[in-house]
Amino acid sequence: MNEFMGTTICAVKKGGKTAIAGDGQVTMSQSIIFKNNAVKVRRIYGGKVIFGFAGSVADAFTLSERFEEMLNKYSGNLMRSAVELAEMWRNDKVRKLEAMMITADKDSLLIVSGTGEVIEPEDGVCAIGSGGNYALAAARALSQETDYDAEEIARKSLKIASEICVFTNGHITCEVI
Repeated sequence: MNEFMGTTICAVKKGGKTAIAGDGQVTMSQSIIFKNNAVKVRRIYGGKVIFGFAGSVADAFTLSERFEEMLNKYSGNLMRSAVELAEMWRNDKVRKLEAMMITADKDSLLIVSGTGEVIEPEDGVCAIGSGGNYALAAARALSQETDYDAEEIARKSLKIASEICVFTNGHITCEVI
């Protein structure tokens, strides 16, 4: 069975702004670039929440749809929505998803997995996906050693990851809140 996967998402919270950037590559199996310009970073809840997703494409869409349902149910409360969504998986009410997402509003930055984890990064920098470790290392260095703003760091980190990870490309989408 061919599975569509592969992406890198990087988020940076700095100077009162949070940026989430994602590449555009969709990979089928381990060897075929199926699409180069997919958009995996979006605004939801009237533009007040941004998120980016990685993992199996179908599972990532399911994760993002369920998260948006929770946001609507809990009046846009990001933390409560993420925790309630994770609770569904911990109680085995729904199938575990092979996907993760990073989400943010004006106050919070969270990593949410399709297996029930909610993590708030301690340094305002996080990354997920196939090139996540490369983007994370770049983002931490740029955040600590430069005066770049959140968007510049997120974009530059994705660019660096795209030069190292074969499942990440340089077609970058970025949303800032």
